[in-house]
Amino acid sequence: MTRTMSAAVCTRLDQRLSGVQLQQVAIPEPGPGTLLVQVAAAGINYPDVLMCQGRYQFKPDPPFIPGMEVAGHVVSVGDGASRFAVGDAVMGGTRLGGFAGFAVLDAAATHHKPASLNMEQAAGFQTAWLTAWVALVRRGALQAGEVLLVHGAAGGVGMACVDLGLHLGAIVIAVASTPEKRAILQARGAHHVIDPAGGFKDEVKALTGGRGADVIVDPVGADAFDGSCRCIAFGGRLLVVGFAGGRIATLSSNLPLIKGFSVVGVRAGEHARQRPDEGAAHQAAILDLASRGIARVHVGDVLPLAQAVEGLHLLQDRKVIGKVILVPDAG
Repeated sequence: MTRTMSAAVCTRLDQRLSGVQLQQVAIPEPGPGTLLVQVAAAGINYPDVLMCQGRYQFKPDPPFIPGMEVAGHVVSVGDGASRFAVGDAVMGGTRLGGFAGFAVLDAAATHHKPASLNMEQAAGFQTAWLTAWVALVRRGALQAGEVLLVHGAAGGVGMACVDLGLHLGAIVIAVASTPEKRAILQARGAHHVIDPAGGFKDEVKALTGGRGADVIVDPVGADAFDGSCRCIAFGGRLLVVGFAGGRIATLSSNLPLIKGFSVVGVRAGEHARQRPDEGAAHQAAILDLASRGIARVHVGDVLPLAQAVEGLHLLQDRKVIGKVILVPDAG
């Protein structure tokens, strides 16, 4: 008899995500180099929203199970994955399949869970912290004493960038849209926390003595990108991480010429696929930070798997503080 599990399945593409439905599907089998993991927690990421809308660069055909990162326990080990054993607590990334009771993970992209992270935190660790590391260290070359401006700073990637920027010795300016978000970022240690309402560029210029920010992390796009081009320092690096604001901004080439700044794309997962050696080094670095308790994950919402659509809406509507985590039913 085929064993089944609950899964949040994208049955059709839809802008308001109505095609995501809870279904019973067959439990997958691990192949060579993979692990079958009983999912204890799954992190929701903005690409999950875009994939279920058909708007992401990776476009799986429905039906598919979204979910890019999970944490749980190994229940079966495929050939060639011998560094893991049944019962190991692990966390890992996958393009699809995480919003389910069980998931097959590539052993090469799976890691033993650090004791410093619980399951919910581990499920929200990988994407946020890998993106932060690639953005600030590899692509942005952030230096101690530089000014770092983080848009969407109360989201998963934003919080990781705030924490990593502080760890690297930067002066961190965090941008967040609500008083609750700003209070959390202030308590987290950001040097300055500002409201984007009515524009932010003048405040950034004032905080930096007119010089502007050296490195800007932009997962928002739209007005955040436009304003960033006006408050970036000469020689600065504007890091394009995403477009949560909905509008993909355009840039007049005279601005980076006159101000001498660079616009740099950040795709942490693709970076690892294109340059595996660098990807392995990035992963080792963030795991070290997690093991030392430096890499933190703020879990804002924990929802049952049956509420996957509600969780996706939290990201789509930009109501998230930190990470939204889905928890499958036990069993």
